[in-house]
Amino acid sequence: MSSARVKPYEDKMVKTLDVLKEDYASIRAGRANPHLLDKIRVDYYGQPSSLQQVANVSVPEARVITIQPWESKMIKAIEKEILASDLGITPGNDGKVIRLVFPELTEERRKDLVKDIKKKSEAAKVAVRNVRRDANDAFKKLGKSSEVSEDEQKQLEEEIQKVTDKYIAEIDKVTEAKSKEILTV
Repeated sequence: MSSARVKPYEDKMVKTLDVLKEDYASIRAGRANPHLLDKIRVDYYGQPSSLQQVANVSVPEARVITIQPWESKMIKAIEKEILASDLGITPGNDGKVIRLVFPELTEERRKDLVKDIKKKSEAAKVAVRNVRRDANDAFKKLGKSSEVSEDEQKQLEEEIQKVTDKYIAEIDKVTEAKSKEILTV
């Protein structure tokens, strides 16, 4: 019975973790990663489309991403969107293929990225704790309206705390892995 009441809150925590992982995937760590382009949308016949829908995206070398549009007229639109994004990379093209060459990250830039990652991690933890607070408020209301007994309310609060601890630990794990990836030269 109690798990059904905790489940919607756990789902929110899962979403928070998923958003954090997506954010981390878009942070470049000196290596070319096609996920860096996931947030870029290109106008394709009036529809905002992801790059993967209008072009072949590949990583031929560790620090190079190539984008080969299905239609050559898309090159200008794709370049424009890449320049407008927060990637900080100037695309080059030969008329058929766009090349993104990622420079080596400086030590200072790596440390800045790790600080940014830690900020995102803290924001995710705050979001998870806010979900826990909302859950506890809901459980207290259930207790006051006598829908659950005092013992059941305590049990629900303990259960949501365990779930919270689990996701905070997961956020720490993901953050540690991304920090290590960025600091590895």
